Amino acid sequence: MPTKRQPARKNSTANHGPDATALLMKDHKTVKALLKKLESTESAAPRENLLKQIEQELKIHTQIEEEIFYPAFKNAVKSAEQKKLYYESLEEHHVVDLVLPEIKSENAGSEEFAAKAKVLKDLVEHHAEEEETEMFPKARRAMGSQQLKELGTQMQQRKQQLSVGVWDRAMDMLTSFTGNKTGKTTARKTTAKKRAA
Repeated sequence: MPTKRQPARKNSTANHGPDATALLMKDHKTVKALLKKLESTESAAPRENLLKQIEQELKIHTQIEEEIFYPAFKNAVKSAEQKKLYYESLEEHHVVDLVLPEIKSENAGSEEFAAKAKVLKDLVEHHAEEEETEMFPKARRAMGSQQLKELGTQMQQRKQQLSVGVWDRAMDMLTSFTGNKTGKTTARKTTAKKRAA
């Protein structure tokens, strides 16, 4: 009895990863959840830790958008109205960059901190909603699924690079406080192994 021939599978990782918009929406969900938790937290130490996590998530997210997704979007769309979304998104990132240091300058247990954290939450939620309801549908139409998957793969790889860089900087800071050179070397070896995997 003849066997059915299975279609050849492409060896491209671009076909298996999330598309760019799905990856960005997942980031939005993560940051919005952290911001919601920050809003409901009243103690200073947990607020400081949450703000650090939020800042890190936003920095990486912003960087992959500005380096990879936004330029591809700008090149793919045709109308001035669509390109306007590109420029508005960059400006919204800029406003978030202005608000973050303001929050960090406040006592984490203060009402001022809570108020500024609320403003940050509102800014991020507005930005995410605008991307998800306006920019991403236009990107899907202009770029198509294959390009979005390729961009998603690039963005995922860049995100991992940036995350590893954060780990290295954190270990550098830790060893500067403890003077533990061995821990730094061990951490770098572990990081190198993760990169190779």
